[in-house]
Amino acid sequence: MTKLFHLSLLIGAVLLATSCTTDKQIQEQVSRYIKENPKALVDAIEAHPVEILTALQNASKSAQEAMAKQKEAEEQKALEETFDKPLLANIRADESIIGPKDAPITLVEYSDFECPFCSRGFGTVKELMGKYKGKIRFVYKHLPLSFHQQAMISAKYYEAIRLQDEKKAFAFHDEVYKNQKDLAMGEKFLESVTKKVGADLKRVKKDLESDKVTQRINEDMQEAASFGMQGTPGFLINGVPVRGAYPSEHFVGIISELQKRGKIQL
Repeated sequence: MTKLFHLSLLIGAVLLATSCTTDKQIQEQVSRYIKENPKALVDAIEAHPVEILTALQNASKSAQEAMAKQKEAEEQKALEETFDKPLLANIRADESIIGPKDAPITLVEYSDFECPFCSRGFGTVKELMGKYKGKIRFVYKHLPLSFHQQAMISAKYYEAIRLQDEKKAFAFHDEVYKNQKDLAMGEKFLESVTKKVGADLKRVKKDLESDKVTQRINEDMQEAASFGMQGTPGFLINGVPVRGAYPSEHFVGIISELQKRGKIQL
């Protein structure tokens, strides 16, 4: 074998290591050559670093593009399925809802008060509530992530306030997201927001660890997990999932598709 052929095989090994191929003959040939010449790959890299690096970079780029296309196709397929088989969130009898309770559009969010992406989601929700005013209802659910130190306690404050007055709870929700950076102050900030929205802080403190508060947050987290919501924010728009802080245009596109399919009338 010539040195050029050896190099070709070794570059082939690099390609095989960074992408998928269905050419079994090439796979077997490269594998056999590497097995018979264990030092060849190292020698070739030292002798031809530029060629090997270029091949590796090109292979990596091609693999990333192929994986992105595959992921996009899989996500599109999953999205198509949910138009006909929506994911149904449990809207409790005592659920706190913004907007008409019989609105044709239902937007459910699974969120984390400390998540920076959820602050973007907060803005998106506000935009959608304005655009479809009178035709959309919003339900806020909890998905506090373990690595956000203030996420769980913030969720508990929200639920403890909600036991007193749901309007004050939503006011708390808005204030925390508008001033999310102040969560670094911990409970001192949460206490100040509680007072600002007019809730009884002493009662809130008493209810923080109550069964009602704990159970409700746990139920939300379990529901989110059942829908494959692993990160935040996660949304359901009439049962169609949106996983991530997408702009409002993404939701508008889903709503338009729901209209085209006759799933909703606005």
